[in-house]
Amino acid sequence: MKIVTYIRVSTDKQGRSGLGLEAQRAAIAAYAKATSAVTVSEFQEVESGRKNTRPELQKALKHARVTGSRLVIAKLDRLSRNAAFLLNLQESGVDFVACDMPEANAMTVGIMAVVAQAEAKAISDRTKAAMRAARERGQTFGNPYGAAPLRCAGKGNAASVQAMQERADARAHDLAEVLEDLEACGFTTLQAQANELNKRGIRTARGGRWHASSVSNLRKRLEAA
Repeated sequence: MKIVTYIRVSTDKQGRSGLGLEAQRAAIAAYAKATSAVTVSEFQEVESGRKNTRPELQKALKHARVTGSRLVIAKLDRLSRNAAFLLNLQESGVDFVACDMPEANAMTVGIMAVVAQAEAKAISDRTKAAMRAARERGQTFGNPYGAAPLRCAGKGNAASVQAMQERADARAHDLAEVLEDLEACGFTTLQAQANELNKRGIRTARGGRWHASSVSNLRKRLEAA
């Protein structure tokens, strides 16, 4: 099994001194040994828990996706109140495990995110109540004809088609830096790049092997984007 690791400290001082980092690395090393896992890469974040930006987490998630690796998080407990972190983790589609909370999964992380967003939910509830009151006064919302006009126009599946295109674009964006690295390393032909992608354990969007044609399609999508 391949793993990508993510560790975090909350202050620059801790980052420089290594305080807290060694304990996290030790926990990850113990997990890797117990599961016979191979570490593909490590990402370290020095960030305040109050901030929603997680650039290193985004890099870790992207690398886990393109290499088909599991993301191993050293410490989840202190991040369990940060909705942005939890939602990024839940929506990434990446398999993950937290060393300090091994029972956590996409479902439990989702529950944590719901709790963290309690105030947002309260606002939503108040908005819905206001809309109900407006309806009672005779005000209407949305298209009174429902989805019929969309079906007549042949646009009933537009949302699903757009979602598929967005996922494909996101996958291509994940691999853009990989393609740049391949060229920098001297892999200039489509076939050479396909061979190296397969050698690095990076999968296509459907989980298959790369060919010159699939690399060409990827490059065309990036150019169009």
